[in-house]
Amino acid sequence: MTNTLASEPTSALSSDPTWWRQAAVYQIYPRAFADSNGSGLGDLRGITQKVPYLSSLGIDAVWLSPFYPSALADGGYDVDDYRDVDPKLGTLADFDAMVAALHGAGIRLIVDVVPNHTSDRHEWFKAALASPKGSPERDRYIFRDGKGVNGEEPPADWGSTFGGPAWHQVEDGQWYHHFFAKEQPDLNWANPEVRADFLHTLRFWSDRGVDGFRVDVAHGCAKDLPEELPSQAELDAIPVDGNHPMWDRDEVHEIYAEWREVFNSYDPPRTAVAEAWVKADRRSRYASADGLGQAFNFDLLEANFDASDFKDIITFNLELAERSGSSTTWVFSNHDVVRHATRYGLPPRTEDERKAGFAWLLSGGTEPTLDRDLGLRRAQAATLLELALPGSSYLYQGEELGLHEVAEIPAEQRQDPTFFRTEGAEIGRDGCRVPLPWTTDGPSFGFGAAEPDLPQPEWFGPSSVQAQDGVPGSTLTLYREALALRRELQSEETLEWLETGDEQVLAFRRPNGWVSVTNFGTDAVELPEGELLLSSASLTAAGHLPGATTAWLRQS
Repeated sequence: MTNTLASEPTSALSSDPTWWRQAAVYQIYPRAFADSNGSGLGDLRGITQKVPYLSSLGIDAVWLSPFYPSALADGGYDVDDYRDVDPKLGTLADFDAMVAALHGAGIRLIVDVVPNHTSDRHEWFKAALASPKGSPERDRYIFRDGKGVNGEEPPADWGSTFGGPAWHQVEDGQWYHHFFAKEQPDLNWANPEVRADFLHTLRFWSDRGVDGFRVDVAHGCAKDLPEELPSQAELDAIPVDGNHPMWDRDEVHEIYAEWREVFNSYDPPRTAVAEAWVKADRRSRYASADGLGQAFNFDLLEANFDASDFKDIITFNLELAERSGSSTTWVFSNHDVVRHATRYGLPPRTEDERKAGFAWLLSGGTEPTLDRDLGLRRAQAATLLELALPGSSYLYQGEELGLHEVAEIPAEQRQDPTFFRTEGAEIGRDGCRVPLPWTTDGPSFGFGAAEPDLPQPEWFGPSSVQAQDGVPGSTLTLYREALALRRELQSEETLEWLETGDEQVLAFRRPNGWVSVTNFGTDAVELPEGELLLSSASLTAAGHLPGATTAWLRQS
């Protein structure tokens, strides 16, 4: 039976159930977007107040990172209650008002859901700690007895992704598993009660008008841990092919088939996108029509600014999307990675450097030297290319301002658990989560009336919304013009690569004559014939396309 909602989408929204296939989605990290009450934290009313700004960008949807009650052990991804709003960010009434404002502006809402783990303050985990070994309350999580004579050693030597051990001991001697911080105990998805409760959560937010869900660590829910646990080295050596004890197990799709039944009970059906760090040939199952429907591909995000790499990645992911029946996704920045304007202004990274993290961050942003202008120019070119591609484009708050990563954050003001659990060996993700600058000056550059919880650098002022609003050639103006044109030009989800005669130049044509040309090199090149619609930087005096620039043309 189809659900009838109290907050059905208004007439400002398209009735197309496939709206998500080529949507431009803007990610909001709520605590760093806009502070309406002077608390130093961004909040839901702050988002509602900025709906005219979001509308002026020309986006189709907002993806809202966690806004649930949380101790912020991991930036809100440690959830105390999946069906409420953090009191520091607002109320359920504020949430409803935000949904109404977004829908009234023709903007849909996707919210983060975090199924791999709860916080250690969740009522279930508190009940688990208050209950004995082997109890139903503990079965909602992954508890094990320890090794050693008295169980004083962890069940295995596994490490947490944030540093330190992945097992934490409780008062009665048992240990629980946490792949992330110790404040984030992993759920046991083999427990029917866990599965049923998340279906309740999906209905709760869908009934409030939410249009879709971004599924955090979607590949991690299903686990099958043997009685004798492997060592970390043995665990790392197990192929991730559907039978790994921890990751991308085939039965995870049974969970999402149940979710899909919930999504399809609404009109229009709710959408979902998986954050699934899996092998590319296994990504399509998450994006299937009987599963979540779409999955992130992070391939361009991980690539250097290189024409050959971009072409291979785009070609492969379009083929993958065609096989799954879904549309692909494109993303360069989000709340977990160094902003792409900064990545592109540093020397190209090797695979080992990508895994190890940025030496630039560890140096406080001094070594190696960041070419800020080149990084921004490349970021603008890459984004314009992205917006011309078939599929969904995911944009991260502040990239429309050309913001760079903030490296100069004092140790005592950092918040990311990675920084603390590695004792500073890894800086973490605070630099892309610094609150946005809305005005050219003021104590928080217009973010709010109080100093924000993460310090903003002085160079934020010239990058602010106020400094760029209506200014020809600014990054903000470029994004607005590109998103408006994209909506007008978007067509079938295919492209045709064009021969350019230059390995540093990529060009493709969409079915309606929309042509995108990107010069990854340094020397200016001649543009193909056609009406110039937009370029990420000015053409040369001779009408040629400079290096690190993308142009859009229309051909008859």
